[in-house]
Amino acid sequence: MHNSPEKRMETVLVTGGAGFIGCAISESLLQTFSRVVAVDNLHPQIHESGERPEGLADGVELIAADITEASTWDRIIPELKPDVVIHLAAETGTGQSLEESTRHTHVNVVGTSQLLDGFIRNKALPRRIVLSSSRAVYGEGAWRNANGELFHPGQRTSETLDQSEWDFPGADPTAMNSAEVFPAPVSVYGATKLAQEHILQAWAKSYGVETAVLRLQNVYGPGQSLINPYTGIMSLFCRMAMGGKSIPLYEDGQVRRDFILIDDVASAIVAGATSEKTHPIPLDIGSGEFQTIGTAAQAIAVRYGAPAPHVTGQYRQGDVRHAWADISAAQKVLGWTPRYNLQQGIERLADWIDAQPDVKPA
Repeated sequence: MHNSPEKRMETVLVTGGAGFIGCAISESLLQTFSRVVAVDNLHPQIHESGERPEGLADGVELIAADITEASTWDRIIPELKPDVVIHLAAETGTGQSLEESTRHTHVNVVGTSQLLDGFIRNKALPRRIVLSSSRAVYGEGAWRNANGELFHPGQRTSETLDQSEWDFPGADPTAMNSAEVFPAPVSVYGATKLAQEHILQAWAKSYGVETAVLRLQNVYGPGQSLINPYTGIMSLFCRMAMGGKSIPLYEDGQVRRDFILIDDVASAIVAGATSEKTHPIPLDIGSGEFQTIGTAAQAIAVRYGAPAPHVTGQYRQGDVRHAWADISAAQKVLGWTPRYNLQQGIERLADWIDAQPDVKPA
């Protein structure tokens, strides 16, 4: 990560700051800003003990509070008057969001609007807000037909999925690039992240606040919750392989994903908070390459000496077929580039999981 030679005499506020990404950026923020404050409700789905997580750097002030309550912001904003806000707090389960859409909408959409209203009520506007958005806003993204033309196929249906028609016939998927691919979410989660983007950008333009919107691909790595079943498949695959199981692959095992190690996501978010300029359109953050689910699962199976993965033909509503990022704009605007490939990332994740005292095979 790039450390400034001297600290900015500024306060940075991180919502959801005790979570996976919040902990990962905490040390770097302390080296960059004079004051770092995390606000987090310490939800039991992620924080089993309800206590301050070990991964949160010592100098970070932690406030246990709910971002969806106006009183939280009326208590925090007048005292802090943050210069920079990194907005990470969100409900993140793609599948879970279909069953608990009110909870996801309340936290992701109302939580964002409450934060913004708090700035107005307390007459303390930040200089910049960084939003961690998601590749889920794209849904199935854009595909290219036989004539080379881009089209947006929209959501796959239960009817075609039941017939194991995984791809869109006669078409090839393309990388997610906010300059070309328009958003069309296929999950409630994706819809709430897109709403966050729209609300933030409309508000920020009206008040002259800078924004950096980062659309993250599949984030994984050390520090990921091992008790939350909705926070990514890489840690789940590791725990299955650790128990000597063959990892089950949905659809035909050829689903493409862009797995980006938490270290690379952390450096992108810190770059979003500290870069000289921001970009008017969202920036896509990924590893710079895609993998199939099968490739990732096989690498994990080899790491643990587990049986080869097997294809189940099952599918999950709200999952998209292929997703990976075109990171060229992020590299140019933020001066950022990912440093870890899949094999290095899996080693880091597996070594960390192996060192956890209470981890159980899945």
